[in-house]
Amino acid sequence: MSPQTNNAAAAGTWRLGDLTVNRVGFGAMRLTGSEPFDGGAPRDREQSIAVLRKAIDLGVNHIDTAAFYFSATRSANELINRALAPYPEDLVITTKVWPGRDASGAWWWAGPGQLRGQVEENLRQLGRDHLDVVNLRVPPSRRTGSIGEHFGALAELRDAGLIRHLGVSNVTSEQLAEARAIAPVVCVQNQFGLGAPSEDRELLRCCGELGLAFVPFSAIAGSGRAAGSAPGESEAVRVVAHAHGASPAQIRLAWTLRLGPHVLAIPGTGDQDHLAKNVAAGTLRLSEEEMALLDAPRTAPA
Repeated sequence: MSPQTNNAAAAGTWRLGDLTVNRVGFGAMRLTGSEPFDGGAPRDREQSIAVLRKAIDLGVNHIDTAAFYFSATRSANELINRALAPYPEDLVITTKVWPGRDASGAWWWAGPGQLRGQVEENLRQLGRDHLDVVNLRVPPSRRTGSIGEHFGALAELRDAGLIRHLGVSNVTSEQLAEARAIAPVVCVQNQFGLGAPSEDRELLRCCGELGLAFVPFSAIAGSGRAAGSAPGESEAVRVVAHAHGASPAQIRLAWTLRLGPHVLAIPGTGDQDHLAKNVAAGTLRLSEEEMALLDAPRTAPA
């Protein structure tokens, strides 16, 4: 595979408002350690910096992060700042607020009046005077409630110039509609992967009709898993991977990108080889027959 084809632009581009990004991006959660947050072994600092710089070399211009992506020894935002500032002009950094973690790592959820502090903390860590895109990440306990007060607070910060564009994360169709009635939304970031239920697929379709980016997280892990690769693969994934000379993870990413031109991928890794394979997945072209095989009801892996 030539350097030109092994590039994040191979899968095409999409616009987040007035910002154009390559559809294969990068998720920063795993920069701090082998497992998210305080789990697993800490990443070597220089290794994480090298991964970020390699991502830019491979054409990645969309990085997803958060101030709460930190471990006892590493902060994803500050690694991004150290590795990439002064930032490339076309780089779009997306972050998220509402969840927070204190210095001990304990989780807390911000009230509407506390969102400005979370936005300013992202600004400080990233060394920026505004944030490109901020997603309001809805708590699992609020999936059936109103998000209007929180989203309205973010809309005020957008009007004040601290935020360029707004998105929502972990939302229902009703919450997306509520947010759009308050201020423009450019993206929806929800968990989505092979085996996703019909209501999640309907939200993905709705985003395409509205011209909104749909940005799945845990796309490699699969539906129902919070992080990491699936512990076992279905026969369908193995068959398609063999046919393309690709890994199962690459097939899951290729399937994700095949769902629509508005679907973006943000796979995360702390390893340069895995990064290159993730980006290369954007060059894979799955047939209609392969998509049907992957989407067929599955039995548990052997």
